[in-house]
Amino acid sequence: MLVHICCSVDSHFFLQRLREEFPQERLVGFFYDPNIHPYSEYRLRLLDVQRSCRKLGVELIEGPYDFEAWLDAVRGLEAEPEKGARCGVCFERRFAVSAKKAREIGESRMTSTLLTSPKKSIAQLKDAGERIAAKEGVSFVTVDYRSGGGTQRQQEEAKRAKLYRQDYCGCLYALTQQRQQQKIPADELFSPLDGRLLPGSIEERLALYEERIALEEAGRDYTIVRQKFLNHRLKLGWVRHKKETLASYILPYSTMKRRYTKGRVQMEYDGLYWFNREEIRFLTLERYNERSGCGYGTLRELIASPPPFETDLKVRESCGMGLWDLSPLIVLERVPEGTLEILIESENYRDVREKLVVL
Repeated sequence: MLVHICCSVDSHFFLQRLREEFPQERLVGFFYDPNIHPYSEYRLRLLDVQRSCRKLGVELIEGPYDFEAWLDAVRGLEAEPEKGARCGVCFERRFAVSAKKAREIGESRMTSTLLTSPKKSIAQLKDAGERIAAKEGVSFVTVDYRSGGGTQRQQEEAKRAKLYRQDYCGCLYALTQQRQQQKIPADELFSPLDGRLLPGSIEERLALYEERIALEEAGRDYTIVRQKFLNHRLKLGWVRHKKETLASYILPYSTMKRRYTKGRVQMEYDGLYWFNREEIRFLTLERYNERSGCGYGTLRELIASPPPFETDLKVRESCGMGLWDLSPLIVLERVPEGTLEILIESENYRDVREKLVVL
């Protein structure tokens, strides 16, 4: 039986139950989820499914990540709610490719771990699965592993197996709607051009779960804990002098009451230039290198390849800006005289991140 797999939280429990109910069946996992966005989240979920299947001894095939084709398929349904028409089209597309794969590898039956997801409609999945599979001459197996306390056991198994537990279905549009309802930014969609790992980002989680696998392979014990913290994302920022945009590097947690201000430097003390608006402070690149221990030759080098996020927090601290200080701190090649215009658009919000603790 080919088993379409959406994520490890659903598949780990689902595959174990399938083995109990169909002990004579050869189970082949098929990870085909082009709806998952961004690609780093796709990689993270695939990584955890691969780990789960290895532990269960289940063969796994990865399908194509044809995200653009998926976007075309759901075009016009972007505003549909969860369990709406967009989900129906999404199921049909994933089931169609899964059914073709089942026939290709000689399997006459298929099913999907989506059936055990508490946020999905079993009736909707059954209808789409049976209708689409029949076109390929394959039968769709509908099972209900949610009832009778199944969902609770599934969550307990996910916790015991230390699986990656995502907090959105994977779809770009559902993610946007969910974050709007929560009134927090969809930071999953922030991906800095410099490639730096941002706290609470998908890329940070991906690095954590890759390290987790390395620890397991080395026989090291560990645990994963969760930490509440104040997160920050810089959306846009610049500094202008005499209508010319200056190369500038805005450190994390730089926050202004209004997104735009203008004024002038009123004093210089201990290597810091103090602005007369919004508690803004400036550092020259030379002073930044001294405080960070870095050796950037130009500001453009710093912008293109900044140090780890934690280094900038240490620079802020060295400037007398502690954990609760949200004053803007900006690095310039040199701090010019006269009027400066500054724009900073950023968000601070409560968030939760995972931390790996080696025991």
